[in-house]
Amino acid sequence: MKTALLVVDVQNIYTDESSGMYCKQAQKTLSNINKLVEHFEHHGTPIVLVRHIHKPDGSDLGRMFDFAGPVEDFNFKGGSKEVEFSAGLRHPKDAVELVKTRYSSFAGTNLDQTLKKIGVGRVVICGFMTNFCCDSTARDAHDLDYFVDFIVDATGTPGTAHMNQTKIREVVAGLLSEGYAEAFTTKGYLKKFSQRPR
Repeated sequence: MKTALLVVDVQNIYTDESSGMYCKQAQKTLSNINKLVEHFEHHGTPIVLVRHIHKPDGSDLGRMFDFAGPVEDFNFKGGSKEVEFSAGLRHPKDAVELVKTRYSSFAGTNLDQTLKKIGVGRVVICGFMTNFCCDSTARDAHDLDYFVDFIVDATGTPGTAHMNQTKIREVVAGLLSEGYAEAFTTKGYLKKFSQRPR
């Protein structure tokens, strides 16, 4: 059984300090993500780089932004700078690239078929945002019968009106650990699987 690293939505919208969705200490989060990418790259293990991108006319939005204000003012527009991969993201030349239009990396994409075709049975999840796309991807992966490892400090979020990034990471990891995934810090994961991703 192979393990694949899913790098979710590491895009300028979350790592550019001028963005309204900037995630605090994004460079530290990005550093942890890159450590994971380097580890998987070193061992020749599958890496999938996922980006969230919508058509500029918004025709593929569905229910995505029902709670975020006027639909005309949506994020992740194709062709914009905010949907580009974050500067500094380690980008292996043989990584699989995938575009999604929903929170989960599995919704409306061929990710499941791609992973199953190459014999992947476990996924390791990192990226942005902790409480939306990473969480949703982890839950869908579990329900599609993958084993799931969630690397808490290699995920980021702007937080909410009631919870900051630290608290959200703690809550999401705690909930996922009750039946969806095994939660790790980057250091803890790399130490446990220093030889090769399980």
